[in-house]
Amino acid sequence: MIFRWSATSPSVANSELELAQKIRRAKNMHAFCSAFGYSHEEHKVTTDDGYILTLYRLLPRDASDSCTAKGRPVVYFQHGLLTNSELFMSVTAPEKCLPIVLLEDGYDVWLGNNRGNKYSREHTTKSCDSTDFWDYSIDDFVRYDIPNSISFIIEHTGVSKISYVGFSQGSAQGFGALSVNPILNEQLDILIGLAPIMRPAGYPSPILDSLVKKNPNIVYNFFGRKAMCSWVAFLQANLPLSLVTHIVDIGMKLLLAYNNHNFSHLQKRASYSHIYCSCSVKTIVHWGQIMRNTVFSKFQDHPSAEVVRYPTENIKVPVVLLHGDQDCLFVKDVVLEHLPADVTCHVLENYEHLDVLWGEKVHIDVIPVVQDILNSR
Repeated sequence: MIFRWSATSPSVANSELELAQKIRRAKNMHAFCSAFGYSHEEHKVTTDDGYILTLYRLLPRDASDSCTAKGRPVVYFQHGLLTNSELFMSVTAPEKCLPIVLLEDGYDVWLGNNRGNKYSREHTTKSCDSTDFWDYSIDDFVRYDIPNSISFIIEHTGVSKISYVGFSQGSAQGFGALSVNPILNEQLDILIGLAPIMRPAGYPSPILDSLVKKNPNIVYNFFGRKAMCSWVAFLQANLPLSLVTHIVDIGMKLLLAYNNHNFSHLQKRASYSHIYCSCSVKTIVHWGQIMRNTVFSKFQDHPSAEVVRYPTENIKVPVVLLHGDQDCLFVKDVVLEHLPADVTCHVLENYEHLDVLWGEKVHIDVIPVVQDILNSR
């Protein structure tokens, strides 16, 4: 059964304002779930190379524990670069929150977290203060984080197949993992890419584009070899919200040429306090290499090293992509050229990158499409 939310009375505006305030103040996933009136489970996954990741499982309203969720088809959400699982929950209405809508549709919803973000800063032997902890790239998400998380969920739930929903880099992690992992192709039944990326052409900002694509040493000298944006949480917590909103809008305009015209003022106030989270500088360097080499490739330890492309033609599961026609990070020809024939594209008119999650009309343009895709499986 497909759950459709309906707009009602003027009280909707008040409830949206109240929810937005709760989301803005939320400090952890417990607060996010509570804001929507749901509970959750927290699970720890130790990757094969020792990183301890946190997975969140949303529970139905009538669930006292996970037993109520057993037997439901599983959907796994993977966030993008410089974010975490809060990204999917930072909206101002339940009908605009894809995980909540799918939960009401009868799905068993799980949210993943990459190594290095606020929910996955532990390791069996490495301190998160050490340079060694942050010595990871997209290759490690592909080799460890995605397959280890999916295998954990399958073992925990007893299902044989999982539906994968990836936003931005989350879709790229899925592409990479499926291209090199035959077992994962048996564990997933579909990959849905929201604002997917594989090999961006570059950044509209000449300064940012040049910096990211240059010799890695320039980036390392500027940002170090540990966490990228480790100071953002402090600024978000201590600067006035109006200033944070202004800074984010200006930054997106200058760096990515995004206007954010599909975000309501309320949405900005709710979500901008959660928009950025730390990742490794090496991950940023890796994206620079991909753009410089014009191919979705593995990390090069040296600029002169061989460029090794991810063999995305090996992907066996159906792929569905939802992308905006104003998204500068999505290069349609490149993505379709390197994916198998079983790919469906849905173009969202006047949508930019983050609009696919936070746009004013996602409950009309995006969420029903995802519902129909999953319910047709």
